[in-house]
Formats: sequence, structure tokens, C-alpha cells
Amino acid sequence: MSARRTPPWPLAALFTAGYLAPYLLPTTVGRLAAGLPLTATQAGAVGSALLLGSASAGFLLASRVDRAGARRAARVGLALAVLGYGGAALTDAVPAVVAGAVLGGAGSGTVTAVAVSGIAAQRDPHRVTTLGLLGVSALAGALCLAVPHLGPGHAQPLAALALTALAVWPLTGRLPGRLPGHATGDRPAPAPGGRRRRSAARPPHLRRGLVLAATMPCWSLAQNALWGVSGRIGLVQAHLSESTVGAVFAVALGAGLLGVTGAGALGPRFGRALPIGAGTALIAGCVALSASATGLASFAAGEIAWNLLYPVVLSYLIGLAASLDPHGRWAVLVGSASSLGTAAGPLTGSLLAAWAGFPVMGAVLAAGLLLIAAPVTAVALRAGRGTPAVVEIPVDSPAVPARGAYDTAAAIQAP
Repeated sequence: MSARRTPPWPLAALFTAGYLAPYLLPTTVGRLAAGLPLTATQAGAVGSALLLGSASAGFLLASRVDRAGARRAARVGLALAVLGYGGAALTDAVPAVVAGAVLGGAGSGTVTAVAVSGIAAQRDPHRVTTLGLLGVSALAGALCLAVPHLGPGHAQPLAALALTALAVWPLTGRLPGRLPGHATGDRPAPAPGGRRRRSAARPPHLRRGLVLAATMPCWSLAQNALWGVSGRIGLVQAHLSESTVGAVFAVALGAGLLGVTGAGALGPRFGRALPIGAGTALIAGCVALSASATGLASFAAGEIAWNLLYPVVLSYLIGLAASLDPHGRWAVLVGSASSLGTAAGPLTGSLLAAWAGFPVMGAVLAAGLLLIAAPVTAVALRAGRGTPAVVEIPVDSPAVPARGAYDTAAAIQAP
């Protein structure tokens, strides 16, 4: 079955279900700290354990999605997410919550592995990635605005993750038993002597893929180190009220929407290297600006600009990883490596801020982003010698918010 015949919407829905957990991380961590006998640091550790479970599942399935079968693997992952997150939402026992979070994280990682493997086999992986980002941004934005009105406690965000997995389950019937490009007939024919070519044993573009997989944890860590403490920056350092900080994040939702749709509008016009390299450098400036904010103007400028740029660069990075291997192995590995950075981000930001203050934290994170901008741009330049990714968002795509706002009260409790 060709990649063109695979409907993109089930893959985008799986992408949304798999990526929702890290998007809701600040709200989830804050609710864990507020609703359970946990300190902010301990709650952050639970969030990190969740994302480590997700990353571990991704690494485990990087080259095995085709063997397990796309439909079966997706259903197993969704079932783990429903059982894990649902079970954690229904109990107040800390050990059970931790176990459920890790189990649910493994389910999210499994679902994400299936999604990115299928996206990599598409004719236009960047476009489907952008659709998935639109979906997860819309859902995360709606949940972050709705959760504060659903009462206190840790159950609401975890239940939302479980219900999302349950809602996506019917779409797995649209998945093939094996993903396009992964079927047995698509594998390389045996070489003379009965041995298969080496290309079947390891993913192509090994050096580029390894560079991308090594740099993505650092890129993701810097984003989520700021993400995890942004609420505290606004409240403690910029001396803003909770309602004002919430308004800033609400505006950032609209900016994030512009970023996601802007990535679709730009498409291949400037290749991949310029959006990734220049975008990462600009994000470094936003991180430094937001972390050093002492008033409304600087705080709003940093947070809104960051949310504008983040989804643009992320969509190109995911598309770049997908372009390196049509079987999706690099996409899964890079996504799992990114989850490691996401897991460590909030705790890293909290420790840096406690050690030297928010401005120094921002400077350190910005310097790290500038350092990794060079290797990821080099990978994009080399990959750009081939066919660039094409991103075309239909004009009638639903307007959705993007990642950048969350429950302000929960953010206070984030690590």
C-alpha cells in the first residue's frame, strides 16, 4: 500500500494523543503538587518519570513498529495510556499515581512511535506533522483553559490524557496492519548469496541522524526549562498578578497559532536550514528576555515571541528527522531523545533558578541553544540537498491555539 493512500488524519490524531502529555506537563505537575502530599520538586520528578516512560517506549519501538503492526501497536499504546492515566486519576495513593503516570507515559511513547513512523512514510511528512501540531496545540490550549474551572486536585489533567487516548481509539481502524513503506514487499531484496543489503539493518544517513538525536535533548531541555518556570517568573520576578500572567499566556496562544500556520505557509520556500538555525537563535533571545523580565512589557514580549517561534522550529525539526529515513526510525529516535530533554527541563530550570536566579538561568539556556544551533543547521543543510519538505495547510484549517498557556495557579507549583 502506498504512502499516498494512507489517510493523514489517523496519524495526526495519534500524534496529538501521544504529544499531549508533554504539552500538559506544567499543569499536570502543578496539580500533582497541589493535590497530593508532594513538594514541587517531587511533583516535577513524577512528571519526569512520566516522560522518561514515554521516551523509553519510543527508543524500544524505534525499529520495531513494522514488526508489531501499526494498528496493533497503536491500540496497545492507547490501552496503556487509558489504564495508566485513568488509574492515576482515580487514586490518591502516591505510589499508585507514580506507577500510573509511568505506565501512561509508556503508552504515550508507543502511540507517538506509531504516529511518527507513519508520518515519515507520507509523501509530505512535514505537512502531516504540522497538522498534528495543530491538533495537540488546540487540545492542550483548550484543556489548559478548562482545567482551572473543573475543581482542584490532580485527577483532571490525568483524566484528560486518558479520555483523549480513548477518543482516538476508533481511528486506529483506519491504520494498515503495516505502515506504508514498512510492508514486507517494500524491504530490500536479498543481495547475491542470500544476504540482505546493509541498508535494511540500520537507518540511512547515520551520521546526520546521530547528530540530530544527540542535539534534540538539549534543544528540548532549554525550551521546557523555561516552560516549567514561566509562571513563577511572571509572578515572582515581574511582580504581575495571577490574572495578568494568565492574560499574557492567553495572548501567547494566538501567537502560537500564528507560528503553526506560519510554518505551513512558509513550506519549502526557505528550505529547512534557515528556519531551524535562525529560529533557534531567535528562540535563545526570547528565553533570555523572558527569564530576565522585571515587568509586563518584557515578560509579555519574551513569552509571546517564544510561543510564536517554538512551533515553527519544532515542525521543521520533526520534518527533518522524518526526511532522513522513510521507515521513520530516525523520527522515532529523535522524538524519544526530545522527550528526554522535555523530562529534564522543568527540574533543570528550577535548579538553575534556585542556584543563580532566573536571569542567569535564561542566559545559560540561551547560550546552550546558540551552541546547538550550528550542528542542527548543518544537518538541515546537508539534508536540504535532497527534496525539501513541503508544508501546505489548507485555508479552511480550523483556527486553534498553540502551546504557550496553562493554569497559572498550577504554574506556581511547577518545579
